[in-house]
Amino acid sequence: MSPAPLKMEGRVVVLQQRPPTPPPSAPSPDPRSGFDAASRTFHSLRPNVSLPLPDRPLSFLAYVLSLLPCPLPSHPALVDAATGHAISFADLLSRVRSLAAALRSRIGLAKGHVVFILAPAGLDVPALYLALLSIGAVISAANPASTPAEIAHLVSLSDPRIAFARSDSAGKLPRHVAAVLLDSPRFRSLFDGDGEEVVEEEVEQSNVAVIQYSSGTTGMVKAAALSHRNFIAMVAGFHATREPKAEVFLLGAPLFHSMGFFFLLKALALGETTVVMGGRGGVKQMLQAAERYRVTAMTAAPPVVVAMAKWPEPLDLEALEHITCGGAPLPEASAVRFMRRFPRVELRQGYGSTEGGGISRMICKEECRRVRSAGRLSHNVEAKLVDNATGERLSIGQTGELWVRSPFVMLGYVGNEQANAITFDANGWLKTGDLCYFDEDGFLHVVGRLKELIKYKAYQCRFHLLS
Repeated sequence: MSPAPLKMEGRVVVLQQRPPTPPPSAPSPDPRSGFDAASRTFHSLRPNVSLPLPDRPLSFLAYVLSLLPCPLPSHPALVDAATGHAISFADLLSRVRSLAAALRSRIGLAKGHVVFILAPAGLDVPALYLALLSIGAVISAANPASTPAEIAHLVSLSDPRIAFARSDSAGKLPRHVAAVLLDSPRFRSLFDGDGEEVVEEEVEQSNVAVIQYSSGTTGMVKAAALSHRNFIAMVAGFHATREPKAEVFLLGAPLFHSMGFFFLLKALALGETTVVMGGRGGVKQMLQAAERYRVTAMTAAPPVVVAMAKWPEPLDLEALEHITCGGAPLPEASAVRFMRRFPRVELRQGYGSTEGGGISRMICKEECRRVRSAGRLSHNVEAKLVDNATGERLSIGQTGELWVRSPFVMLGYVGNEQANAITFDANGWLKTGDLCYFDEDGFLHVVGRLKELIKYKAYQCRFHLLS
């Protein structure tokens, strides 16, 4: 089915109901490639991951709490890379509860209200994200380095009820948008609690959780709406393949970026320690943090991977086990150079987008050797390759536009039915606009774009190489 219409009603995102999608017929995919010759569809070679029943009320935060052990992990949940300040899981959840109550009673936020966030990475931002998700408000985060004109356009797309920003970026907001300063006494007071009662909000999995900005396949910035279930489904796959010991995870991607946002949520849900880089952290600062905190995993844009492979000084990264490279394609030669410098470290590449989530990824050392590929289809994902001229479904080794269908796929673009009609077909397949092929072992290869997109500092919201 095509995506449900999304519109704004009094600064509340409304999802109009649609008929349920009929269950597909049982596929018979080839166990090596995942290709089903009868339907000419590619299926994930990963085991299917069970998800909560879709009609069960469940916010993403409630799902996180269901995954965390009891008692809560004793290691830190968050660490500020620059200062070393740490927050435990118990303290983080206490802050989230207090903030959620204050957001409702003192700020007046309610389920469906859009909240615009303009801030660099910091330890307050994850608590704000989780508090907003817990009350059913909609997160809309943007790059604080954007110009006032760019921010005004994003605000016009999401129509937020209020904004949260630092004092050095709040002046970029349009004058009609009320703002709470994250570095003000007023914001700090929201964590006090003051005996405010925490009222549980019933949040449906289909409710909009986040609005992220993407150029999609048309090149014009649009507001992509993602549901609580989208993030529940993506985290469920990582939980199913998690390591037995807790990771110390260095988050190099910005928290406003789709990749950084997801990996933050994933790390918290899996009980990992997340080392958060500040807004001005460069490659040197990232590497120093990786050494100082003995990180076992990290995200990095391709320029960081290239710099690591060529770093002129010795690096003490003995604890590092795998690195997720994202933001843009990584040249094969750069991947090979990195693997020679750090033979013990898995360089995990993959492919995804704001609209489609984590479509493919690498999960082990053997898969990481396929440096020309973007990994294999993620759990619960099905795909097909379509000849753009004839509409024919293609087979193994043939290049066509990649269409995907999965529980990760966005609800649709807010207030833009024309873009939704272009992006989805009548059966709910998302047209990625990327030219790809699958090899005989089920690895996805991205070879180009139907229409090239402009990327600025890797922040255009279509991202290759997501693990």
